[in-house]
Amino acid sequence: MITRNCLLLFLWFLFDKGLLTPLQSPPHRKLGKEHPGGIVRLLRNVQPSFQRVKRGWVWNQFFVLEEYMGSDPQYVGKLHTDLDKGDTIVKYTLSGDGAGSIFTIDKTTGDIHALRRLDREEKPFYTLRAQAVDTETGRPLEPESEFVIKVQDINDNEPKFLDGPYTASVPEMSPVGTYVMQISATDADDPTYGNSARVVYSILQGQPYFSVDPKTGVIRTALLNMDREVKEQYQVLIQAKDMGGQLGGLAGTTTVNITLADVNDNPPRFPKSIFHLRLPESSRVGSSVGRIKAHDPDAGKNAEIEYSIVPGDGGNMFDITTNEHTQDGILTLKKPLDFETKKAYTFKVEASNAHLDHRFHAFGPYKDTATVKINILDVDEPPVFTKPSYTMDVYEDTPVGIIIGAVTAQDLDAGSSPVRYSIDWKSELDGYFEIDPVEGTITTKELLDRENMAQHNISIVATKVNNPVLSSKVAVIVHVLDVNEFPPELSIPYDTFVCENSKTNQLIQTVSAKDRDLPPAGQKFYFKLPPEATTKHNFTVYDYGNNTAGILTKRNGYSRRMQEIYFLPVVIEDSGYPVQSSTTTLNIRVCGCDTDGTLLSCNVEAIFLPVGLSTGALIAILVCIIILLVIVVLYVGLRRQKRKETLMTSKEDIRDNVIQYDDEGGGEEDTHAFDMGTLRNPKVITDNTFRRDVKPEAETCPKPPISQENADIRDFIHQRLQENDINSNAPPYDSLATYAYEGDGSVAESLSSIESLATDADEDYDYFREWGPRFKTLAGIFEEHESHLEKTDKL
Repeated sequence: MITRNCLLLFLWFLFDKGLLTPLQSPPHRKLGKEHPGGIVRLLRNVQPSFQRVKRGWVWNQFFVLEEYMGSDPQYVGKLHTDLDKGDTIVKYTLSGDGAGSIFTIDKTTGDIHALRRLDREEKPFYTLRAQAVDTETGRPLEPESEFVIKVQDINDNEPKFLDGPYTASVPEMSPVGTYVMQISATDADDPTYGNSARVVYSILQGQPYFSVDPKTGVIRTALLNMDREVKEQYQVLIQAKDMGGQLGGLAGTTTVNITLADVNDNPPRFPKSIFHLRLPESSRVGSSVGRIKAHDPDAGKNAEIEYSIVPGDGGNMFDITTNEHTQDGILTLKKPLDFETKKAYTFKVEASNAHLDHRFHAFGPYKDTATVKINILDVDEPPVFTKPSYTMDVYEDTPVGIIIGAVTAQDLDAGSSPVRYSIDWKSELDGYFEIDPVEGTITTKELLDRENMAQHNISIVATKVNNPVLSSKVAVIVHVLDVNEFPPELSIPYDTFVCENSKTNQLIQTVSAKDRDLPPAGQKFYFKLPPEATTKHNFTVYDYGNNTAGILTKRNGYSRRMQEIYFLPVVIEDSGYPVQSSTTTLNIRVCGCDTDGTLLSCNVEAIFLPVGLSTGALIAILVCIIILLVIVVLYVGLRRQKRKETLMTSKEDIRDNVIQYDDEGGGEEDTHAFDMGTLRNPKVITDNTFRRDVKPEAETCPKPPISQENADIRDFIHQRLQENDINSNAPPYDSLATYAYEGDGSVAESLSSIESLATDADEDYDYFREWGPRFKTLAGIFEEHESHLEKTDKL
């Protein structure tokens, strides 16, 4: 503090005695018009010589030292104009930041003083305005000008650690130079002026374990293999000093508490090599035999130990587990013991770390082994109940003498003495229950009322017949249950609807139930459909298991025209005794909805409202349409019946499908029934004077020349004939067809026997076979018919 005060006094002496003058800086700005005959000089204590220039104001930046300790006002600078001849005609005025309160000006001389001590950290500079005016008239002699008074910084603030004290952690056994953390100190002095804000870090306490970077403040380890088991906590004192750490700089300190984090660098170790335990032969399977423990100086998960029994003598009789809290090895019995069979067991137990660190594998195996010897004791023990406690339930108003449960105890000694049961009278003062002394069954002696007492706590005593002194007790809790009297029902009446555009498995309603039986908090309800409703494919019930159920659709789309309301029975059962159930019918209306499921209308007539027709009119239209459809069906049926009767007039032999006519057609010459001109070439048509109703002689049948121009028709006919010969699906009879070469003038002549001059008996059908395979079937039919006629004549 003495050095600081001396420095401030020295700086004030230099400025106050005129040994230092501020540097002139270029004009900040030019305000107003130029004045031809005057110049204002900004002086500090000593007035240097000025070269006369044609400007109204010339000013420099003023500097004032912060934290001024003098008793008189601190001199800042001087304002002066060439118009001031010392005759008090010119008056100087000052305005702006702190004018009058912090800074004052001598109206006659223009001297500026600071009235109080300034702090740069509070306000680094002040902007003021100065003007020279006529004393008598008050008229400005020069334009008003603006200038700045800057507070010059001194080193009056020490560095501070704003976030200190600090806490850090670094793993033990870390190499030298391992990063711990970085600290930072701030200095409120001006960083642009001198070294007042230049901070350097150093370590005052904590060596040789840690080091700090003087520029960045990064703390690192400085000692190799620091062991947490030797020392865990370290307190490091860090100093931050300004002025670049030079003499006279201000300093601040902070504390860094560094903890060494544990790593798994120590294996578990048993405190002794042999553990001796004793165990009664009456110990139950699963009971605890004893505890052994290996010590690990590590902490946390690195100290977690896993115990295992080394296979060998006696190892199969016991098991060992780890207590997560104490890390003890708990030995338990796996099989029943028999003192007469084996009196001692010896085996080895191994302890190892559960989480290994590969960096320390070279230090050795992270496990240890110890021997456990267990001696079996032969003792006479009281009977042992099969359960540590018993819980029984009985309904209120149960008749007297009903068995509500039983307890069982056994004598595990070699003698196996019988056991007798009794109720501890201290726990059953009211006498509601009694127990069979031999069987251990508990029955009621009085009617139970749940409203009077909902739970009874009794104690059952089991004693050995050959040693009544040895006895054991077990607690029996008897819960008196409420009788289920009321069936469940829906909690509220539900108004359910389904949209016409609904999809499969879409939720349309969530229902819940209520029951007047007690207690409401423990009730459990089940929802389902009755068996007769499961076959319908409209809706289903899905039980959520939390006393609610959802009504889901089972198909896509519903129509109000088909059905406006669906009735869905829902069966609700409770979990009481006896089980109560009820069936409630939900009325599900089919409604119209928009695409997002918003209800629009549930009225069937709303479907037809846009058409402008009533329901009666629509029904009448539907009836008319049905009548018209019936008439059309009848008409089509009659037409088909007539066509069938025309084609099937002869029922004697429908195999051949032969249609009888009263006269023979005219063949190609019959142009009235069908024009065959499209099948013939007009150039080869010749007049034919032969009769078609008389069989012509073979030698008299002229063969008209075949024109080459009819080759296409001939090829077409041959192709069709080949297709019918090859087709295996063709009927077993010949179809009568008319071709261009059939009839009069054809090689085959006329195929019809209608109105023939010869009788059937005189007709020879052998020539059919000469015509080729196409007429083979026809020849067989006529020959069979002729042979039939001959047999008839002979008879």
